[in-house]
Amino acid sequence: MLNSCAQPQESSLFSYRQLPHGVEIHIQNPRFATRFIRVEAVSPTIVHVQATAQDTVSATSHLMVVSPPASPFSCQVFIRRPLITLRTDSLQVEIHTDKDQIRFLDRKGRFLLEEKAYTGRQFAPVTVDGQPFYRVSQVFVDTARDAWYGLGENQLGLTNLKGQILELAQHNTEAYVPFVWNTQQGGLLWNNDGISLFSPESCTGYSELNGLELYNADGQPGALTATYEEDYRNTGGDPIVRQENQIAYTYLPDLKHLPGSFTLNPHAQVTWEGTIRSPYSGEHVFLFTVGGYLKVWWNGKLMVDRWRQSWNPASVWMPVNMQAGQAYPIKIQWRPDGSESFFSVKWHRPVNEQARQRLRFASEAARAIDYYFVYGACPDSIISGYRYLTGRAPLFPRWAYGFWQSREHYASQQEILATVARFRQLHIPLDNIVQDWFYWKKDQWGSQQFDPQRYPDPRGMIDTLHERYHTHFMISVWPKFYETANTFRTFWDSGWLYRQNIWDRQKDWVGYVSTFYDAFNPDARKAFWHLVDERLFKLGVDAWWLDASEPDILSNAPLSKRKALMNPTAAGPADEVFNAYPLVNEQAFYEGQRRTAPDQRVFILTRSAWGGSQRYAAATWSGDIGATWQDMKNQIATGISFSMSGIPYWTMDIGGFATETRFQHPDSAAEQEWQELMTRWYQFGAFCPLFRAHGQAPYREIFSIAPPGSPTYQAILYIDRLRYRLLPYLYSLSGEVYLHNYTLMRGLAMDFPADSLAREISDAYMFGPALLVNPVYTYRARSRKVYLPSNAGWYDLYTGRYFKGGQTLQALAPYDRIPVFVKAGSILALGPELEYTDQKTADTLVLQVYTGADGAFTLYEDDGKSNAYEKGAYSLIPMRYDHQRKLLTIAQRQGSFSGMLQKRVFIIRWISPVHGRPLDLEDHTGDQLVEYDGRALQIQMPSAFHQPEPQSS
Repeated sequence: MLNSCAQPQESSLFSYRQLPHGVEIHIQNPRFATRFIRVEAVSPTIVHVQATAQDTVSATSHLMVVSPPASPFSCQVFIRRPLITLRTDSLQVEIHTDKDQIRFLDRKGRFLLEEKAYTGRQFAPVTVDGQPFYRVSQVFVDTARDAWYGLGENQLGLTNLKGQILELAQHNTEAYVPFVWNTQQGGLLWNNDGISLFSPESCTGYSELNGLELYNADGQPGALTATYEEDYRNTGGDPIVRQENQIAYTYLPDLKHLPGSFTLNPHAQVTWEGTIRSPYSGEHVFLFTVGGYLKVWWNGKLMVDRWRQSWNPASVWMPVNMQAGQAYPIKIQWRPDGSESFFSVKWHRPVNEQARQRLRFASEAARAIDYYFVYGACPDSIISGYRYLTGRAPLFPRWAYGFWQSREHYASQQEILATVARFRQLHIPLDNIVQDWFYWKKDQWGSQQFDPQRYPDPRGMIDTLHERYHTHFMISVWPKFYETANTFRTFWDSGWLYRQNIWDRQKDWVGYVSTFYDAFNPDARKAFWHLVDERLFKLGVDAWWLDASEPDILSNAPLSKRKALMNPTAAGPADEVFNAYPLVNEQAFYEGQRRTAPDQRVFILTRSAWGGSQRYAAATWSGDIGATWQDMKNQIATGISFSMSGIPYWTMDIGGFATETRFQHPDSAAEQEWQELMTRWYQFGAFCPLFRAHGQAPYREIFSIAPPGSPTYQAILYIDRLRYRLLPYLYSLSGEVYLHNYTLMRGLAMDFPADSLAREISDAYMFGPALLVNPVYTYRARSRKVYLPSNAGWYDLYTGRYFKGGQTLQALAPYDRIPVFVKAGSILALGPELEYTDQKTADTLVLQVYTGADGAFTLYEDDGKSNAYEKGAYSLIPMRYDHQRKLLTIAQRQGSFSGMLQKRVFIIRWISPVHGRPLDLEDHTGDQLVEYDGRALQIQMPSAFHQPEPQSS
């Protein structure tokens, strides 16, 4: 064992120096590019690895990781040349200096993950803005049975990311987080704030079509036949026909490659036809980027039929199996649907099993390879490790867990007040109204001031919302400044604004030249908050909507241009810090508000995110998605993936943001489909961490979607009311997030990691420990396939009917319900009927006890508003159901807070396999009623529920 001596110890090919919890190693082996490795345990379960081709790691200020609190733990270092081993109470880390490899094992020596030996670490010198950097990559090797989850948002419908290629670069609808974990109990935080690539070892990204053998419509090699039509409805027109071996209208500069006489318009159409051959056999993946309408026929079969708003293209993923040398007919049809539309097609070759077991992180600018390995006995403990490194998620105010109404955009003070008044008149539960962009004068973006013509009394408006309507007010704040804004000159002269877009004279879609502030500059952050505080927060604004935080200085620009528009930042070249802009922008608001109003909880909604966003009270929504069934389906996987990345609060635009023309001016068929789409989307949204509706025309208010009393209206009203009844359950889970790093929206791999079927499901999830949610995303579907994970029993939430786990069933999904199942052993707490979260105290709670297994639930409560909970001002009421004894124990209350209920009533409802109980929101009765004053109670299940459980269901 090494002693604490700091003197370097020599061997033939390396020297080393012990650290308090690790070791530094200087490599002298000419076979390897690596010259220096530092391996440190930062906790018994987390190890920090840094490696470089230089003689030491230069001091770098990384933005994701915060200094965790120091706590003593044991870490021993052993040497048996050429092997160095670190041991903690939980981990063994083997450093094989003769292989340039690090291996991670648990305390008993069970394999968790390892670096690829000899060539897994790569460094390529590059110069960025005159500074020396490396392009770096690191290959990790897992096992064939592993699945990988995380990395934030993708819009491809993927949750298990093993074998996939993802470019980790912030975009509208794609908020990446460089944290990923596997089912082998290991996680990786890739500690690089620049653009990175996650892929199998053999893949360096998607390729252009000309990497395949292409044949045109006449069978000639080298290209596909492209036909450009100005108006697809005019069969007598004269189209432009040419042969093309690439389809790459990806960004604004690429549009110049369109045929000169061809214009993008809603009736234009381009068709590519021919055949494709590949030199490889196996699953090929085609990746389409599309704004407008896309159809793809492969081997005569329609494989893709999608729409996306033209100005914000979506990624569409199409895997197909191909045999080497075999010709496959393909037809691609693109209708741009706008004057600025984008389209591209790329592909990647099959990934063999060996490559699938070798995942690779690569970054374009780094001082060193830098990552954290996080071990955990279960997914929750791995995510807890991520938050240990990047920061705990604070509690939101209680109202944030109610319903939010938003629109693009409310145009006046009168419109906002009238909308909220309508909610209250109709008794529709609501807690938050949102003012999106363009509340300022037309040329004053960045002034943070209301246009006095449309908002004559903003303070009075907000006071009315608070006092008369008991509604909170969120406002959109962009990091954007027009050069005509009255705030521009101060920020410009102080060096707090990015210059290039001003110098380029680049106008936005409104018609003004603009730029963004440098959120990496601490003085700029303070100045930006001071501006927001003086002009908005002092008016009574409750929460912040941080839009375009990628930063989206110029939409649909290549990444090289987007980085150039940020340079230079106060933290270094944009190549080094590009992805971290949303994090420091959130920091400005969180730290600013905490200084200004220390006891008021911060709430931030941001369009982009980065590792550590949760510590700044930031939730993320999935950006400007389209209002289509496929977009809705993809949001299920998007929300699961994001939540499994360590940031607990995610939401989306219920209804999608942008709509097709057929929905904006609907005939009866389109209106019927629109209403069903909204109904299904609201039903999904009610079971997300945050519940909010937002979008363009048609409007998303329930009374705008359908008239009161209609089936659509009643279905949406029901799910809104159910959300509010579930608030005690939901708010208690938020307490678990703060206290124990819990995750609300849970991919099934989190709770059923041993169930191979469950962990591959991307269209269903657990909402907390009790509820299995199965959204309906198919038009006119009145049932859907549901898998009930094994090793658990399940109850239909609405009927109370019992089902055994480990089976797939076709669950009923009538218009006003989506399939939701409750896990046996759950204690589901229901609160009073509310129209806003603080309407009444929860002095009577219903406890629905779903028998069949042992269960536990802890009711968390605090004042719902202040930060006193950070000092321990909250209460916990632990509850436990003992299935063998048929006994519910409500334990002694722990803790207290100002305004805490001293006494309350619990209504107990027993649900068993032979005594199902339907869920009725109008039912206020139960099987037993008990009064609780903080002292422990035990409630025995009535004997009528003790009948033997059925052998099958």
